Amino acid sequence: MKFLFPLPHLVRLKALTQPWEAEVTGADQTRMAKCADEWGYDMIAVPEHLVIPNEHIELSGPHFMHSTVAQAYLAGATERIRLNSAITILPLQHPIVLAKALATADWLSGGRMTVTFGVGWLQREFDLIGVPFNKRGRIANEYLAAILELWSAEAPAFDGKYVSFHDVAFEPKPVQKPHLPIWIGGDSDAALRRAAKFASGWWCFLTPPEQIAERIDFIKAQPGYDGRPFEVVHGLGTNRVGEGHVVQDDPDARPGLSAQELVDRLSWLAAQGVTYSAVPIPPVRGVQEYLDYAQWLIEEIKPKVP
Repeated sequence: MKFLFPLPHLVRLKALTQPWEAEVTGADQTRMAKCADEWGYDMIAVPEHLVIPNEHIELSGPHFMHSTVAQAYLAGATERIRLNSAITILPLQHPIVLAKALATADWLSGGRMTVTFGVGWLQREFDLIGVPFNKRGRIANEYLAAILELWSAEAPAFDGKYVSFHDVAFEPKPVQKPHLPIWIGGDSDAALRRAAKFASGWWCFLTPPEQIAERIDFIKAQPGYDGRPFEVVHGLGTNRVGEGHVVQDDPDARPGLSAQELVDRLSWLAAQGVTYSAVPIPPVRGVQEYLDYAQWLIEEIKPKVP
């Protein structure tokens, strides 16, 4: 099992966030990311929304970053840890611009970028940016194909309904070959089919843990899946967040589980096919207490999980 490092104050979700996290600064996050890198955490992932309508602030909070910008910054502050998103809302961003940003970050970081794409769920966010919400799946599929063309083709060319280009150059290419890893976030059949066709990983959000193995089988049974290595992410705290960021109670997802509870739960998830997980931020009082806990996790818990 690989360990994600939950970086405080990337979001202020009501279901997950403790009061002290709102005081965490960018400088604090930089220090924490460097510690996670030094201790052997495998990945930091950055959530994304571009704008939050007022009616969603109570549950979602107002605080989200642009995932690619944050990934690039964190890569510059660290040396070995991978940087991902959770998720980058693909239909809201022009694929040429996004492909350039991610390729640039991968180039400068020496190949440490991963991206998790999703189609989004917050309709008013789409309305405010001027993207048709009911076409977001089709837009995402086309954007994905266009991004892959830009990353992999010597002379990229693409003709689609939403984006077209030809007779162009596109460099730098990503350092990673054939391109930086693409994961897909979401739980619908359409998301899983997209993962089978385009991705090397799946980030599940609303899928109950006891259904993860079944859904992995669904992905690998799709005609687009070619047997490539495939990562699966399920954070322990995920089930505290329901659809639309509503607060849910799940005793298996509560922060502050004992050492044995953590080992048992993470080992069970590994048996379901999960390859990356994260432990919820515990009830602590500030940055240093959290860092002490995070170091304990990597030294005492991770070696005991398959």
